[in-house]
Amino acid sequence: MAELITVDDPDDPRLYDYTGLTDVALRRRREPAEGLFIAEGEKVIKRAVRAGYPMRSMLLSAKWVEVMRDVATDAPVYVVSPELAEQVTGYHVHRGALASMGRKPLPTVAETVEGHPPRRIAVFEDLVDHANVGAAFRNAAALGVDAVLLTPRCADPLYRRAVKVSMGAVFQLPWTRLESWPGDAEILRSAGFLVAALCLSDRAITLDELVSRKAEKLALVFGTEGDGLTRGALAAADEHVSIPMEAGVDSLNVAAASAVVFYATRP
Repeated sequence: MAELITVDDPDDPRLYDYTGLTDVALRRRREPAEGLFIAEGEKVIKRAVRAGYPMRSMLLSAKWVEVMRDVATDAPVYVVSPELAEQVTGYHVHRGALASMGRKPLPTVAETVEGHPPRRIAVFEDLVDHANVGAAFRNAAALGVDAVLLTPRCADPLYRRAVKVSMGAVFQLPWTRLESWPGDAEILRSAGFLVAALCLSDRAITLDELVSRKAEKLALVFGTEGDGLTRGALAAADEHVSIPMEAGVDSLNVAAASAVVFYATRP
């Protein structure tokens, strides 16, 4: 491990990466612009390192130093009291370990869907809740989805809350952002994907019907919380697909729906 640096001043500029972590609007602007994200907890930090994300620094309480000793070799390690960590971050860091990680350049859409040809990809349109994004990524990784595409307005999967909920699954799957949606649906179609929009629609087939078609390549499109998919996305899709519901329930939370669909369409 790099040299341990004890810090007792919450205004120490070396802790700048960790300031105001509860200010969502601020962090959403800062982190992509500065090329960083925050990983929290032993498992998530180690998964980020294994996935090749460069570490900028770590912020640890004393009892976590030994646990994390094998993770940081060159990056500075700031050791602080739990009280000081809360002053800096804005919340009680009960997991005791934070790491500021550098982002990697995103691949192009073509590289994501053609470089190592996937059979199933997920497209998340304008999901704004970071917990839903993290949960959907975790579902995708657990159920064998090959890649994830995000529309331009979709929440950042490397935001701390999304990373935490995904338990680091955001580091396991190839993902990138679409540049022009729903126009980029044509890239998927040209690559041989059947574009299936999960929605409530008069023309929708059931999920079972979609599975029975045994499409070689599937692009499964999920819409934003509440409103669902946009008209443009629905128009761009090859098929509209619904999950049959009972007991007067019309739909599932988008993360729950993704788990059902990923499981049902697994090869």
